[in-house]
Amino acid sequence: MLETPAASIARLKASLGRVIVGKEAELDLILAGAVAGGHVLLEDIPGVGKTTLAKALARVVGGSFSRIQFTPDLLPMDITGSSIWNPRDAQFHFTPGPIFANILLADELNRASPRTQSALLEAMAEGQVTIDGQARRLEPPFLVIATENPVESHGTYPLPEAQLDRFTLQLALGYPPVDEEKRILSGEGGAGQLRELSPVIEPGRLVALQEAASRVAVEASVADYLMRLVTATRSHPSLRLGVSPRGGLALLAVARALALAQGRDYLTPDDLKRVAVPALAHRLVLDAKARYAGLRKEAVIAEVLGRVEVPR
Repeated sequence: MLETPAASIARLKASLGRVIVGKEAELDLILAGAVAGGHVLLEDIPGVGKTTLAKALARVVGGSFSRIQFTPDLLPMDITGSSIWNPRDAQFHFTPGPIFANILLADELNRASPRTQSALLEAMAEGQVTIDGQARRLEPPFLVIATENPVESHGTYPLPEAQLDRFTLQLALGYPPVDEEKRILSGEGGAGQLRELSPVIEPGRLVALQEAASRVAVEASVADYLMRLVTATRSHPSLRLGVSPRGGLALLAVARALALAQGRDYLTPDDLKRVAVPALAHRLVLDAKARYAGLRKEAVIAEVLGRVEVPR
């Protein structure tokens, strides 16, 4: 008998928890992003397990994995691949780049130039890349886990709004709790446990979970609540740019995935509230006054959640 979606997601989380310790809430969100068919941006300091997390996710899903180290001299063709002339048959032959994988780790994304960063846009939005005028499909599931250094770090480029909007979630792992970090130091977690991980599901099962999440029912009052949250950001006095329609769809998709992980086939307002900050905050653009005052985007979403009435 095929196990339930909630059971599959729980087994994925349990396996990831052997490597990424002390991060229950973050693992819930990242798995929800994967089941939503989205992409995840991790902005954090070096050394907290971002790369290890991407590798572990690829292992437990049983999919192919590629890592791209973004540097200032990286070119778009280094990501997508290119056609190379073969003098033997006098023809160009396409050589796929590392983007052709189920799980792609875009490491230190904001160290590359905006031109190179843009090589990911079509793939993230449409699941394909166009090279030499020919669209080439990326085999599902396709998930980008990108890491970026804080924008104050030396040698970084700010990610443009259009690219930030392609990411379903943005979150930070942060330091582990002290007791959990002791476990890592004693070898009970972290990168050293990677080689012991084995696939929990097949890539096709993740695609099936994504399809199941898309069928989670949304009652009319809950859909109206989502719209009121989104539109409230568009008229917020501290914002120059509110949440886009893509952002509303991303919030809905992740909330559905979270409901599925909890064994429900319907959405609640609490699902939306739980994922609103990581799904929406990075899409906002503060106006100059709010930016110089040090207002955080997360605080804007929290304020909107506090004043938009929740359906009963």
